[in-house]
Amino acid sequence: MLTVAKLMSTNPVCVSPDDTLAVVKSIFDKVKFHHILVVEQGALVGVISDRDLFKGLSPHIGTAAETSRDLATLNKKVHQLMHRKPLSLTAQQSVMDAVALFNQQGVSCIPVVNARSAPIGILSWRDIMRALDKSQSNDAGS
Repeated sequence: MLTVAKLMSTNPVCVSPDDTLAVVKSIFDKVKFHHILVVEQGALVGVISDRDLFKGLSPHIGTAAETSRDLATLNKKVHQLMHRKPLSLTAQQSVMDAVALFNQQGVSCIPVVNARSAPIGILSWRDIMRALDKSQSNDAGS
């Protein structure tokens, strides 16, 4: 059985519900992934995506039209925009469990947690697609 542990990205980036959107923007400006896990007292409490961030920030930030009111949107807190009580998986669950969640819930990533609900990884639909692509390449070479 192919498990989530074999495909997930480990060491997920996490923020606190009380962090500002400026912190989240700073992270997204430096990385190529699209989701950050929100953790409180070591447990997963939410997920914030780059799309959530763009919806929450003024579109004038960084432009000539920027005002102090636009910049104030950077002071909003993560808990104001995050998706609460996200779906999650354990590392031991099968990739087919993940596929079922992706198909049923329409999410694009699923946090992976341990028994204490602490995040240990994140699985995106792209991770699964990459694994399928690799297996196809390996099959073609046989």
